[in-house]
Amino acid sequence: MTAPAPAGLRIERIEARILDIPTIRPHKFSFGAIHRQSPVVVQLWLSDGACGFGEAATIGGPSWNEESPETILHAITQYLGPAVAGQDAGRFEQLLQRMDAVCKGNRFAKSAVEMAAIDAVARSLGLPAWQLLGGKQRESLPLAWTLASGDSARDVEEAERMLEARRHRIFKLKIGARSPQDDVAHVARIARGLDGRADMTVDINQAWDGNTARRYVPQLIDAGVTLIEQPVAQWNVEALRQLTAGLPAGALVMADETVCTPQDAMLLARQGACHVFSLKVAKHGGLLRTRAVAAVAEAADIGWYGGTMLETSLGSAASAHVFATLPGAHHNCELFGPQLLVDDIVAAPMDVRDFALQLPDGPGFGVEVLPEALRRFDRARDGLAPVHVDMGRGATAAAAPPN
Repeated sequence: MTAPAPAGLRIERIEARILDIPTIRPHKFSFGAIHRQSPVVVQLWLSDGACGFGEAATIGGPSWNEESPETILHAITQYLGPAVAGQDAGRFEQLLQRMDAVCKGNRFAKSAVEMAAIDAVARSLGLPAWQLLGGKQRESLPLAWTLASGDSARDVEEAERMLEARRHRIFKLKIGARSPQDDVAHVARIARGLDGRADMTVDINQAWDGNTARRYVPQLIDAGVTLIEQPVAQWNVEALRQLTAGLPAGALVMADETVCTPQDAMLLARQGACHVFSLKVAKHGGLLRTRAVAAVAEAADIGWYGGTMLETSLGSAASAHVFATLPGAHHNCELFGPQLLVDDIVAAPMDVRDFALQLPDGPGFGVEVLPEALRRFDRARDGLAPVHVDMGRGATAAAAPPN
């Protein structure tokens, strides 16, 4: 249960902006590669002067789902912000219902507004956000790192650096852009290079059909992979079910794009179509609804994994707060987004030590957003162009790096 807001604690003002932040290297997926990340950051003020922040990040604009930074910004400024202005900030579920009434879907946009409200109320009360979300059950989360350069030797070198620094010993490989045979060979080369010193997962990002998955997933398991994320299209629940039922021992199937709402979670649970849910605050529509999906997982004996949309430290800290409150079997997290960016928007990022992300204890989400960083990366500052995914078809429009 959430603590009630002090009497008269109302939402007075909301602002949102798109940031354009270059990445430290190209980050490749089955559908393309990104060189910059463009989160939407929401700032929300309460009647007592408290201020909170929220974030919604997409991957490659609208390439991951229907929402883009531009549509998120529009939904917040034109519909969601006005719907919650003047409302009791501590009635989080009621805020979600008001947003639902004026705007169907748009879960990413709603998550950013809800996140900012929770941060603001927690700061007003002088509490860490996890206290408003059910109470924490863990102090840290084992942290995965994605190897997504596409080059086997470079990926092994990157993994070696992470192991030596004691930052990561769980590695996810992004595959699906090449032929299945080439992907399996790529994974096997990295597995040989790591020689059993780390856990390996793969994210196929919906790139395979059911027959391809049934043929090649066993080969990935033979190579040393223990977790297979979203091998088939979002709609293909039957292929997920067949793959889950026939999977060799020693590995698990994880649903990502297929599980966005509690209703999606119920369908997958009834069908026995996966072993693990990848939880992402933005795709579920906020922190409360992430807990709702996790509750289905717990009831159905399905594990959960703390996913990322490559957020800054702001969105990553918010995700860490809700993940820390969840019961049930968990399979680590991948809130490494800030490490992939050339710079962050907070004074001090969350601590990573002994291969785990340490939970910041607040107030709010426990990170302090820097106004100068928001101004530096604000797209509106220079009228920067939208950032598009490089789909391998020649040059595409992209925002220039900030000065």
